[in-house]
Amino acid sequence: MNLKPSNQLSELEIQSGLKYVTRDGLFTEAMVAFTGGTFLVAMAMQMGASNFQLGLLAALPTLCNVLQLSSIWMVHKFRNRRVISAVCSTLARFPLIIIALLPFIFSTTTSVNALIFLLFFHYAFGSISGAVWNSWMKDLVPQEKLGSYFSYRTRVTQITNVVLSIVIAMALDYIKLHYPAYSTIAYPVMFLIGGFFGIVSVWMITRTPEPTGQFQQGNILGMMRKPLADKNFRKLLFFNSSWLFSLNLATPFFSVYLLKSLDINLSTIIILNIIQQVSSILFLRVWGKYSDTFSNKTVIRICAPIYVLCLFGWAMVTKNAFTLPLLVIIHIVSGMTTGGINLAITNIGLKLAKHDEAIVYIAARNMVNAFVPALAPMIGGIVADHFSWHYFFITSGALAFISLRFLKQVNEEGELSKGVMIHRIVSSLHPKALRKELTIISLQFVPGIFKKKQ
Repeated sequence: MNLKPSNQLSELEIQSGLKYVTRDGLFTEAMVAFTGGTFLVAMAMQMGASNFQLGLLAALPTLCNVLQLSSIWMVHKFRNRRVISAVCSTLARFPLIIIALLPFIFSTTTSVNALIFLLFFHYAFGSISGAVWNSWMKDLVPQEKLGSYFSYRTRVTQITNVVLSIVIAMALDYIKLHYPAYSTIAYPVMFLIGGFFGIVSVWMITRTPEPTGQFQQGNILGMMRKPLADKNFRKLLFFNSSWLFSLNLATPFFSVYLLKSLDINLSTIIILNIIQQVSSILFLRVWGKYSDTFSNKTVIRICAPIYVLCLFGWAMVTKNAFTLPLLVIIHIVSGMTTGGINLAITNIGLKLAKHDEAIVYIAARNMVNAFVPALAPMIGGIVADHFSWHYFFITSGALAFISLRFLKQVNEEGELSKGVMIHRIVSSLHPKALRKELTIISLQFVPGIFKKKQ
């Protein structure tokens, strides 16, 4: 297998590469479904993790982004992003297999500490691989298709997550009901399966072609100063980090709050998460189209305030007859908006990054986000023992609303006013246009993933 970059890729090679990128996303999402999210929180709580340890687990993915400085050195040293991404991704998968053995080797307290230790390496190598991968994708995916392609990829990966989450939740409930003696080994088996899917995703990475990148020469620290000296990109960094800090103060503890304070069972929480993901899937195509047609910044300006209202809505969730209906509404609206926000923030970062310095810009953004936002869940974990959960939800929403003021200072090429985009969206709600949109969405909800995308 030839893993060297190509000076020029044909249209056929690009389309083939995009199919492998989608398949890589599917298997990576399968790995995440088995080893992350609510299932990871439930496993850590079963091991006896404290609120601070839960906060630390939530902070690890962001905190490890500081190691992306090494990705810049690797790319400039070896000039082969495919090999670097494949090697680092492989190293990130092995800790998952070791985690599966923890309950059989250590005591409960030691297992939690070992879990955090091993997940650090999992997220660290994954972070390095992610920065290299993003630089690679900037050169592989045509600029004019960034929004539409990544919205498509996100949709099919989220569909995978939804299906697997349902299967896993049903399997866990069945085991607990009929074979309670084996419930303690269910999570370790999940990590083994997740590790296997992760290894398969690496093979997909090796099959994806890489165009030869353009890399600036110079000292790494000197290169890192360039994106920080870019006034417009610096404004984006400030908005991104403040927005993530606001969200990370409370969002990692939603599942903990439902499990501990409201005594809602794991299956119900998984169903709520699935509702949110389905809502996100249904609207991703819309946001992808509008981010290409208008701008990513405009998408954020529409979606973010609505999501802030959802954060405030969590403060109203208490034990009463309206708890479940309120949670369903919050998850539906959250799904509609978070898909657009995440897509737009990722795309605007790629768009503002200079072509020959993409890896530097991407690493700089992720490293800045590795500090302040990563502190939020740890702060939340410490203070959670002394204040009401509702305090966090209100504080998180207020800070997120304030952070939106920083978005106004970011300039994006092709940006249109929020009013113009809202008018376009309202126009699309005409019965005929709406029926057409819903038909397209329904046809793509279960796509032919392993067939060429039309």
